[in-house]
Amino acid sequence: MTATGKVEIAIAIIHQDGKFLMQLRDDVPNILFPGHWGFFGGHLEPGEDADTGIQRELQEEIGHVPPDITLFESHEDERVIRNFYQAPLTVAVEQLELNEGQDLGLCSIEDVYRGYKYSDKLGEDRPLGKPHQQALLTFIAQQSAQV
Repeated sequence: MTATGKVEIAIAIIHQDGKFLMQLRDDVPNILFPGHWGFFGGHLEPGEDADTGIQRELQEEIGHVPPDITLFESHEDERVIRNFYQAPLTVAVEQLELNEGQDLGLCSIEDVYRGYKYSDKLGEDRPLGKPHQQALLTFIAQQSAQV
């Protein structure tokens, strides 16, 4: 928690071949967006900066930190500071270790627009968390504008 009493998080938009690496969050009621697809990342430790936090979170959650991870944008509201990082995924998804959540996979742009992604492990569509979907829509729009 920051000096202002806000929670600070660092989350990663990791992309490969026009798709986005997502984590299917556990189906437990005491977490934000249970059973939804979201980004890898999480809360910063006390005294930890966002750059260090995103690297720690990715190492803990997937056993891999992309070599070229950069800050994409930050958003702050009355309770949370969200630091969005972006990086290309330079290894095969199969090389990642899923250490948190119930599934991982690459989400297509079509999935982002419809707000659902199919889970191979569960055999069903699950929703994207609204803030995650919105961040991806913003990222997609900004990448398209740069082309």
